[in-house]
Amino acid sequence: QVQLVESGGGLVQAGGPLRLSCGASGRTFGSCSMGWFRQTPGKEREFVAAMYYSSTFYADSVKGRFTISRDNAKNTVTVYLQMNSLKPEDTAVYYCAAGLRILTVRERVDYWGQGTQVTVSS
Repeated sequence: QVQLVESGGGLVQAGGPLRLSCGASGRTFGSCSMGWFRQTPGKEREFVAAMYYSSTFYADSVKGRFTISRDNAKNTVTVYLQMNSLKPEDTAVYYCAAGLRILTVRERVDYWGQGTQVTVSS
């Protein structure tokens, strides 16, 4: 089993930065793919960023502003999403995701975190 716990969400002014963290524990994560998705009310959960080994992938809407990274420890993995130049349209619940494939679509996700709210004020 896998446990994913996000933190770091909150309220930030437009143009400001925010960093999300996701602690992953459970099964061996050394070869796992990790990623971030987000969702707003009435919309489908959408891809934001993913990391597969050392390769990174980003949605066009966040490219150049968001950066995904990870730290691998012996039994845990921490995944970060550094968000810069935030816009009001980035407001959403952000979910950490884990799986075995490149997580650019939600159908490939095997495990989800509980989500953390990010609100960007104009």
